[in-house]
Amino acid sequence: MNRFLLPVAAAAISFAASAQDLPKSSPHGAVEQVIGLTKVDVDYSRPSARDRQIFGDLLPFGKLWRLGANMNTTIEFDGPVVIDGNPLEKGKYSMFAIPDKEFWTLIFNKNTQLWGEGDYKPEEDVLRVKARGSPSEPTETLTISFDEVKDDQARMDIRWERTRASVMIKADATRQGMANVKEALAKEDVKAGTYNSCASFALDRGVMTKEALEWAGKAVNMDPKFYFIHTLARAQAANGMKQEAIATAEKSMEAAKKAGDLAYVKKNEALIKEWAGK
Repeated sequence: MNRFLLPVAAAAISFAASAQDLPKSSPHGAVEQVIGLTKVDVDYSRPSARDRQIFGDLLPFGKLWRLGANMNTTIEFDGPVVIDGNPLEKGKYSMFAIPDKEFWTLIFNKNTQLWGEGDYKPEEDVLRVKARGSPSEPTETLTISFDEVKDDQARMDIRWERTRASVMIKADATRQGMANVKEALAKEDVKAGTYNSCASFALDRGVMTKEALEWAGKAVNMDPKFYFIHTLARAQAANGMKQEAIATAEKSMEAAKKAGDLAYVKKNEALIKEWAGK
């Protein structure tokens, strides 16, 4: 090779490499959310409105949309979920949408290597759900986010321009949580905090209340902190021992006062009032 051509070739290679790093008009975005014990990962490209009318114009109503730009938007669940009452197995899916004036059709498709709508095949759909579209605050750049994350469920929002489409995603953590409890308590040298957290989980879920009473008692015997005593009071009440629960909650409240923890003072006061029927 002519040695005088080497700098030119090197420059071409350098340009090709740097060209891949140029900013995109629709940059990559990602969001992760844990619902219950299930992790949800969304990967998408985020176009901006740029003074354009989006829905009903750039994106006509009733027409399939890749729900983003560039590669199709994907969503991955590491456990089974229920989307607006419709079960969906764990896995990774591409997401499409058909926007309309009031309701969108949100589509979960098993082909995750799509670019745009061209290679989309409806026979590869795994689930279709209706998402209510509603007016929202102005959103310049397409945004997928999660809100109302509580009680093993979350609302997934798709916001762009002045529109929001939403679906509820549920992921029951009780079964997996109880498996985690069993695993934790099978270990050697179980700590008071582990007994307490296992008891609290069972009481929150309304399962294994007799076992929760045993675990809470072990936590208090090992370390009589006011918050462990509080859990024991809850466990006693869950097993029909209201008088004992009131006495235990009073102990927890006094200890919380000495520790200066107003939150636990109020928690105990509320439970005592509830159990005493006042």
